[in-house]
Amino acid sequence: MIHPLADCQAIIPNNTNVWQFCVVLPKAKIGQNCNICSHCFIENDVVIGNNVTVKCGVQVWDGITIEDNVFIGSNVTFTNDRYPRSRSEKWQLEKTIIRQGASIGAGAVVLCGIEIGENAMIGVGSVVTKDVPAGEIWMGNPARFVRKVEV
Repeated sequence: MIHPLADCQAIIPNNTNVWQFCVVLPKAKIGQNCNICSHCFIENDVVIGNNVTVKCGVQVWDGITIEDNVFIGSNVTFTNDRYPRSRSEKWQLEKTIIRQGASIGAGAVVLCGIEIGENAMIGVGSVVTKDVPAGEIWMGNPARFVRKVEV
């Protein structure tokens, strides 16, 4: 389902929902059974796997890969340039990977060029500045290891 007030230029599977006031650029790859909530922006060089939830107010920039079964909380902020400048010729894309089953809490900030491991959890409002290993919970500013995820 693509809401009539969404600007969805990509090919979206029938069982994926894109809600109102979203913009999805034409080269984005979005998987099956996803839920892209209102007020999201998804750029071209983006891969979103199957069964992913992207809550309201998230921008997914070029160079970001979100694997299957990931939860992205509302207003999570991603980056893709470590040293941004307006109209800089030195702009350098840094790729970010969110591995299968990871969850990122609302309002977290994820620096570019990192990997959040499989089934890892990022606490609400955390600032993630380095790789997060699989199966760990990280919180704070900067985000730090808290404990292993209980299975």
